[in-house]
Amino acid sequence: MDRRTALVRLSSVVAAGAGWPTLSQAATTNRDQSGQPSPPPRARVRKIATEEAFVIPEIASEFRELARKGGRSLDLKLMNLIYNAPSSATFEIQTPNTPPPKDRDAYARTLLPRLLDVEEHRLAEMDANHVDMHLLSLTTPGVQMFERARAIELAKLSNDRLSEVIKRRPKRFAGLASFAPQDGAAAAKEMERAIRTLKLNGFLVNSHTGNAYLDDQRFWPILEAAEALDAPLYIHPRAPSDGMAGPFGDYRMEGAIWGYGMETGTHAVRLMLSGVLDRFPSLRIVIGHMGEALPFWLWRLDYMASPGSRAALRNNLKPSEYLQRNFAITTSGLDDPLALRYAIDKVGIDHVMWAIDYPFQNTPGSVAFIETAPLTDPEREQVAYRNAERIFRIG
Repeated sequence: MDRRTALVRLSSVVAAGAGWPTLSQAATTNRDQSGQPSPPPRARVRKIATEEAFVIPEIASEFRELARKGGRSLDLKLMNLIYNAPSSATFEIQTPNTPPPKDRDAYARTLLPRLLDVEEHRLAEMDANHVDMHLLSLTTPGVQMFERARAIELAKLSNDRLSEVIKRRPKRFAGLASFAPQDGAAAAKEMERAIRTLKLNGFLVNSHTGNAYLDDQRFWPILEAAEALDAPLYIHPRAPSDGMAGPFGDYRMEGAIWGYGMETGTHAVRLMLSGVLDRFPSLRIVIGHMGEALPFWLWRLDYMASPGSRAALRNNLKPSEYLQRNFAITTSGLDDPLALRYAIDKVGIDHVMWAIDYPFQNTPGSVAFIETAPLTDPEREQVAYRNAERIFRIG
């Protein structure tokens, strides 16, 4: 018996000891409200999770030092919680029978071992929840808070490690490369190496760098490289930049509850209104969390920024046209069937992909969401894996 199989079986033993039904028990005791056996479940759909984080020890150590030094960045709040707090509890494999965590701070202190692990506990948890593949990416804020030379060095090291993991487990992992936006020319060079030599599946940037966004001309070599390599660029959230940080510093608003979505949605709108997407019309961008609220705001964005309107100073197309031409979205961390239906209807079924946001979100809940959302079978297949295979060129 290999270690992953033993871990999955151990989780079932623990669940049974706690009085929770095991996976096999749950499969044989499902009944509807009348007490009659439930109809058999539909055939299990293949699942590729497209926003799944990891970290390497060298970068974790650098994060710890940044958190200890302190500073103005709101990102330091989460970094301090993950990298400076003592680890709590042992690594528990989440299964469909695992209750969601009640103490979020305690759960946050388990994140570091989950981020560092890739091929043992993570795979066991994937197997326990029938997740076929993780599209891995270096966790936020990546290398973007480091000094330029060190950032370049660590991005390259992270990409090398990521490539090695994928070569060992090509059916279970794909990967998005990191790069150091602090140096546009070096970033473009590393991006080319990541695609042509390491055979990775695209790139991930954690939104702003030095409080500047990708519409800034200093970052155009990055956009040019992504377009030339025909590889998608995932814009992942981080806490709001210093210029917009003020109102987000209270009530933990800087993070996933509000700040991340507002910050990354703002980044996407800057790209639309700046004319950058007219300069790089084939650029493919991915954003998470059901589109960072952009699908909901799309009518108003078009109304206020259609070509010829007062707000449309530089853009040649409507925001909705950029969204459908240049963007795809993932569900990461937003397991709402109504929001999913709206996003599909507004953006198009070809532009929506499933994600968990591991380890920050609950795997069993995200799996149950995609398996039970009111979609047709072809729609479910597209969201669960087909769009990911096409957009990220996953074989």
